[in-house]
Amino acid sequence: MPGEQPARAERLRVTEIFYSLQGESRPAGLPTVFVRLTGCPLRCRWCDTEYAFHGGRSMSMDEIIDAVAAWGSRLVCVTGGEPMAQPNCRTLLQRLCDRGYEVSLETSGALDLAGIDERVTIVMDLKAPGSGEVQRNHWENLAQLKCGDQLKIVIRDREDYDWAVAQLRARDLPDRFAVLLSPAWGELEPRQLAEWILADRLPVRLQLQLHKLLWGEAPGH
Repeated sequence: MPGEQPARAERLRVTEIFYSLQGESRPAGLPTVFVRLTGCPLRCRWCDTEYAFHGGRSMSMDEIIDAVAAWGSRLVCVTGGEPMAQPNCRTLLQRLCDRGYEVSLETSGALDLAGIDERVTIVMDLKAPGSGEVQRNHWENLAQLKCGDQLKIVIRDREDYDWAVAQLRARDLPDRFAVLLSPAWGELEPRQLAEWILADRLPVRLQLQLHKLLWGEAPGH
C-alpha cells in the first residue's frame, strides 16, 4: 500500500547492537554503543567481521534508536560490514545526532561519503595492498572528510607500510587528518610496526585493537 512506503524506506538491516569499549580510533577505551549494519561489498583478507556480510534483521529507525537509548551511553558508533552499503545509513546518522549522541562512522571508504551529517566523526579506512582490495579505495572521499575525521590503514607487512608512507607523503594526509596505523591482527607484530614508525618519524598514531586484547575475536566486542 502507498501508505507503507515511508516506513519501509526507513528500515535498515542490522547484524547486532551492543555495548562495549571502543577498541579503535581516538575514543579508544570509552564505553560506546555499537550499531553493526549488515552487508559489505569488500572482501578484505584480514576481515574480522565476516559474520556481518549476510543475515541480520530488518529494523525500523525507531527500533534502532530505542535499542541504542537502552544502554544509556552518549557515544554511538555505526559500523559494519560496510554501513554505507545501506543508503538509509545517512538518515540513521542524522537522527542519532539529532538525539544528542556523539556519533562516529566506521567505513571502508570504498563508497561515496557525500551527504553525511557534519556532526558525525568519520573513521575511514584506506585499503593497503595486503587487504586484497586496494583497487577499491575511493580517493575522492578524501575531499569529503573534515579536519576532525580520522584515517585508518591496516598494515599487514612491509609492503603495506611502504605503500602507506607513500600515500601519506604524496597526499599530505597527516597535515589534514589524524592518521592511525594498525597492525593486521595475527599477521604483523605491533612492535615491528612501532619501530618502522619511529625510524621514519611518521606523525601518525600506532593503533592496537583494544577489544581484541581484552576479549580476543569474540563477536559483540
